[in-house]
Amino acid sequence: MRNYTKHYINGEWVESTSTETMDVINPATEEATGRISLGTQEDLDRAVRAARDAFPSFSTTSREYRADLLEKIAKEYERRKDELVEVMTEELGAPVKLSEKVHYNMGLQHFKQAAEQLRKFEFTERRGDTLIKKEPIGVSGLITPWNFPTNQTSTKLAGAFAAGSTVVLKPAELTPYAAILLAEIFEDAGVPKGVFNLVNGTGETIGNGISSHPDIDFVSFTGSGGVGTKISENAAKDIKKVALELGGKSPLVILDDADVKAAAKNAVSNVVMNTGQVCTAATRTLIPRSMHDDFIEAVQEVLPHFPVGDPQNDSNFVGPLVAQKQWDRVQGYIEKGIEEGANLVTGGTGKPEGLEKGYYVKPTVFTDVKNDMTIAQEEIFGPVMSVIAYDDLDEAIDIANDTIYGLAGYVFGGDEETLQDVAHRLDAGSITINNPKMDFSAPFGGYKQSGIGREWGDFGIDEYLEVKSILGMPS
Repeated sequence: MRNYTKHYINGEWVESTSTETMDVINPATEEATGRISLGTQEDLDRAVRAARDAFPSFSTTSREYRADLLEKIAKEYERRKDELVEVMTEELGAPVKLSEKVHYNMGLQHFKQAAEQLRKFEFTERRGDTLIKKEPIGVSGLITPWNFPTNQTSTKLAGAFAAGSTVVLKPAELTPYAAILLAEIFEDAGVPKGVFNLVNGTGETIGNGISSHPDIDFVSFTGSGGVGTKISENAAKDIKKVALELGGKSPLVILDDADVKAAAKNAVSNVVMNTGQVCTAATRTLIPRSMHDDFIEAVQEVLPHFPVGDPQNDSNFVGPLVAQKQWDRVQGYIEKGIEEGANLVTGGTGKPEGLEKGYYVKPTVFTDVKNDMTIAQEEIFGPVMSVIAYDDLDEAIDIANDTIYGLAGYVFGGDEETLQDVAHRLDAGSITINNPKMDFSAPFGGYKQSGIGREWGDFGIDEYLEVKSILGMPS
């Protein structure tokens, strides 16, 4: 059992002022693997004071110092690779290969990318006799989700450190281990006391406490739209800046010149990756009506190549959902799809055969989906694909953009001009054409109700900066 009942405040592991704890459950076994403290407002206040006290010194460090610090963090992160992969597989249920190739790697790349961007980042600009400066915003409160324990946490922390902002982090209660390892990594890398602080706890106490705290200057949150709204309401009381990375219902537009089998593999892998617990997942697959039947046949052929099972087994691609509550949620949406008249091609309710223990779910595909159905409009956060047929590209674009979300969009096909045209017409913050290499310098964030602000690379650094104009300063 992992006993993580202390918070990391001002460079030390300190006892919580509360005796209340919470078990962390392995979703593959449904058994407790450890416990964390549920922090109090007093714990949070101590962390904010530490960050506030550290800010004057850290905010005036040189870019070279902070870039070197980020590189030291990356090296320590690499040194702790095996532990990070182990805890993410344990707390999230991510298959071990996914923990290594996606979760671990994305966290690492954010620290490396921030260091690289920082060395060439322009903090000042001259416009005649006016000097424009970018200065650290102050104490930043970071609230991170459970579905990517290192990626979302690392991109926020890397941007904050690069900018010279001190932080208070509240990781998700369901997956706290990776963040605790990050605290140890920062300590070993020489992050100054008070620059990084971690308080475990509930969203009701610590999350609300961060977003409404008068001594926190900026809040960066990744999670659900409902919680994002609450954070905005709290922050508005003292006009606190917020960045929100929220939900998605992303379309995958398959063109009529696409290879059907390749398109099916692309669609399935996108939906089942991380057991569908991905805000950018392409859960609405838009297929030309003339290709529909061939595509569904190809999907059925492809699905067995993405086996569900024990995340410790290298041969499995899909692990369990993170918790019983999430399993119940996904089951409810599958039932809703059936009730509303969508055609269940494969999957459905219940657990896969032979996997009665653990929060496993059947990868599910619906056809005959209308875009106004619940399964086509609401974020399910599970491996459920809605296939929607279209007659021409104008109709496909209309369907793709008919959503309250705008986080991501995908286009798959052959003709470059058409691919680019569709990409330009999709209303989303991140568009992927076919299968390009990940670009960690590209800004990440959404349109509409998918959020406010951008992360990753130099855009991620900008979030933690304020802009000052000084007039009458001749060079």
